[in-house]
Amino acid sequence: MEKKHPISEVMNITMEKVKEMVDVNTIVGTPITTAEGITVVPISKVSFGFASGGSDFATKNQPADKDNAFGGGAGAGVNIDPVGFLVIRNETVKLIPVTPAPGGPVEKVIDMVPDMVDKVAGMVDKKKAEKAEKAAAEAEAQQTAEAAEEKPQ
Repeated sequence: MEKKHPISEVMNITMEKVKEMVDVNTIVGTPITTAEGITVVPISKVSFGFASGGSDFATKNQPADKDNAFGGGAGAGVNIDPVGFLVIRNETVKLIPVTPAPGGPVEKVIDMVPDMVDKVAGMVDKKKAEKAEKAAAEAEAQQTAEAAEEKPQ
């Protein structure tokens, strides 16, 4: 059996602790549902760093290829920044950022495009429905008029 170097154990323990701190629920939070049926999901950006190192110390009486004193250490750091919230209402999903997006008016217009497309599509659908209702009413009125003309008096 191959003997493991002590630095691998230090690294494994450190990585296990990082995995405990950072999981999928840290990035995409637990959904919160309101009484009105709106679901809010917090979204975060997670970044972390990891470092480890060590050295074997040869002594006077111990050759370099034998078990020698070992000194080592490891460390990790985690940074969690909230990005925004996903708001889900009916079949609409919208991202509300925590901080406003950098940029000028062009970027703001680009961000508004999906909402404008939805509004225009809604108006077009409404106009089509109104036109269909009007055509149905005119057809019914025409049928009623034709039926009245066919009746003998």
